[in-house]
Amino acid sequence: MEGVIAIIPARGRSKGILRKNIKLLNGKPLISYTINAAKQSKHIARTIVSTEDTEIKEVSMKYGAEVIDRPEELAKDNSPTLPVLQHVIQTLQDNN
Repeated sequence: MEGVIAIIPARGRSKGILRKNIKLLNGKPLISYTINAAKQSKHIARTIVSTEDTEIKEVSMKYGAEVIDRPEELAKDNSPTLPVLQHVIQTLQDNN
């Protein structure tokens, strides 16, 4: 299936709220809301989470997202988003 790919960057070592992506909100992990919104869109063909965190990876897969393991050098406090997106795209190109 061709179409738009949703890329969700989800770092485990967030500065503000540690591991905020798996904190529960109304009984569900925060990241599940983003994954579900992407999966419900008729315009999005694939939903991919980029993370270095094993637990975020497991939760993301449970909610139906694909996961690409992010290298540690792209998971630092000062890591910009663009190289993370480029890593996902390069990984997809390398594997397809």
